[in-house]
Amino acid sequence: MRAALEGVRAFSDAMDRMHTGLRGDMDMNATDLSALRMLSIREQHGELVKPHDLARHLGISSASTTKLIDRLAKEGFVVREPHPNDRRALVITLTESSRADFGRHFAARMARMRGALEPFTDGELRTIIRFLDEMSEALVDD
Repeated sequence: MRAALEGVRAFSDAMDRMHTGLRGDMDMNATDLSALRMLSIREQHGELVKPHDLARHLGISSASTTKLIDRLAKEGFVVREPHPNDRRALVITLTESSRADFGRHFAARMARMRGALEPFTDGELRTIIRFLDEMSEALVDD
């Protein structure tokens, strides 16, 4: 168990270093990058993101969220759009250029991660997925 937890720590450290590199490459702060990552992940799952979802995810106030969204919109990373089912609400989405920029900076890393997964069987990958899901749940305070 200790070796597994040390592996998680090493993986977490590698993720931190990757995000530091991405922040430098994309010339943005940690909160901005976290917001874009969250939007990208939620988009991949087909989930809409309202400003309060972003605030809750980042642990920031609604005023700070407004400033964040204003900044990201001004820089062309996100747009505010009407919620498809609630005329009173807005959703925040990535722009096409933001998706392309994110993909460009992440493509080589994704290729290396896919290469690292190739030797594993489908059964092993299911175990890895289950492990990562359980670790993710263990880390989040609800």
